[in-house]
Amino acid sequence: MRLGLLEPGDRDPLYRLFDDVVAKGEGFPHAPPLTPEAFAATWDAPGTTTVVARLEGAAPARDPTVVGAYYLRPNFVGRAAHIANAGYVVGAPWRRRGIGRALLEDSVARAPGLGFDAIQFNLVFASNPARALYAELGWRQIGRVPAAVEGEDALIYWRAVG
Repeated sequence: MRLGLLEPGDRDPLYRLFDDVVAKGEGFPHAPPLTPEAFAATWDAPGTTTVVARLEGAAPARDPTVVGAYYLRPNFVGRAAHIANAGYVVGAPWRRRGIGRALLEDSVARAPGLGFDAIQFNLVFASNPARALYAELGWRQIGRVPAAVEGEDALIYWRAVG
């Protein structure tokens, strides 16, 4: 597996991967079907750095090289822009293979070079199985939003980086 910045050829495979996650209601609050505008607002917003995970020979995807991704961007404006917001996605066929961990660790390593000293997740579903990994890698739950999406609570996580 290789991690690297989003390249033009990665955009369509990432769209398809993210569309599948949105269609299944996994981890993001987007309503299906995913639109190009919603995709761009998530992965291409101003100030966003997007990193993709490429895995050689990773069938069955149409473009088997893009198996996951994350974005980092300012969570707030102005004096609080030093806190990043991040979102992570791993395609269903490649979960539980260490890709999510690699994406999280890479984001922590990359964030200080982008001017961030902390990363915050604003909306983690209470049912998200990645919560144990977040805790293991140093994120702390700092808040809860009751019934945030279709009756499910959402959690807010934070950790310092650098």
